[in-house]
Amino acid sequence: MWIADKWKDYEVLDCSNGEKLERWGKYLLVRPDPQVIWNTPRKLPGWKSRNAHYHRSKKGGGEWEFFDLPQQWSIHYRDLTFNLKPFNFKHTGLFPEQAANWDWFSEKIKNAGRPVKVLNLFAYTGGATLAAAAAGASVTHVDASKGMVTWAKENAVSSGLKEAPIRWLVDDCVKFVEREIRRGNHYDAIIMDPPSYGRGPKGEIWKIEESIHPFIHLCTKILSDDPLFFLVNSYTTGLAPAVLTYMLSTELKKYHGHVESQEIALPVTSTGLYLPCGASGRWEK
Repeated sequence: MWIADKWKDYEVLDCSNGEKLERWGKYLLVRPDPQVIWNTPRKLPGWKSRNAHYHRSKKGGGEWEFFDLPQQWSIHYRDLTFNLKPFNFKHTGLFPEQAANWDWFSEKIKNAGRPVKVLNLFAYTGGATLAAAAAGASVTHVDASKGMVTWAKENAVSSGLKEAPIRWLVDDCVKFVEREIRRGNHYDAIIMDPPSYGRGPKGEIWKIEESIHPFIHLCTKILSDDPLFFLVNSYTTGLAPAVLTYMLSTELKKYHGHVESQEIALPVTSTGLYLPCGASGRWEK
C-alpha cells in the first residue's frame, strides 16, 4: 500500500457509515465514500461543525449542503498550489491520495539526468502535470473537458508554473494517442488516470474494463526507446492491483523494467488506520 502521508493542508480526520470527514486547509467537508462500510462512533466535533456536506441521493447523484464555505479556496502541497471548489458529484477538483504518486515520479524525473517528456492522459485539474513540471519535465496535458483544462491552467498559474513547458490540450485521449503515433512523436513517461466511464468531446464512449488494456497497448507505441516510467491509476473496484501489474508487465515486457502495483491510501487521523482510495500500477526502468 502506498500512503499519501506528507500533506499539511489536507487530512482525513475520521470516516464512518459511508462518509469521511476531511480537512481541506481550514475547512471541514463531509463527503460520501463507498469504501467506508464500517459504522463507528462519530466522536469528533467536526462531524457537526462541518463547512459543507455532500448528501448522496438514493436515486443517484446528490447535492451539496453549505454552512460556511467560500466558492473557491486554495491548499498547498510542497511547492504546488491547488484551487478548490465544490462541484458536481461530491468532488473538489483534487484527489489528495495521488500525492503518493507525485512524490514517486518527481524523484525519478529529478534523478533522470536528462530531459524528460511526460504525457498525462485524462489529466483532470493537473495535479500530476504540475508535479511533473515542477520536477523539471516538459508535459503534455490531455483531457476531454475544456473546463478541467482551464482549471488546470489556473492551478499552474497559482503554483508559479505559468511559464513551465506544459502543452494544454482539450482532446479525446485515445484519438490523441492515435494521432501521435501517426506523427511519430514519443514520450519518456506516460501517466493515465482513466475514468470508469466517460465520453469524449464528440461523444466517444469509454468503458474502462473494455478499453484500458487496448489503450495501454496503444500507448506503448509512443514510448521513447529509453522510457522512464509508466503510471496507471484506477478507481474502478474490479481492477485490482494484480490486474494492473499483469497488463503493464505484458505490454511493457520488451523494456525489461520492473512493475509494482498497490492500493493507494490516506491516513485517518482519528484511528491511525488507512483509507484505501483506489489502486496504481507503476512500471519503471
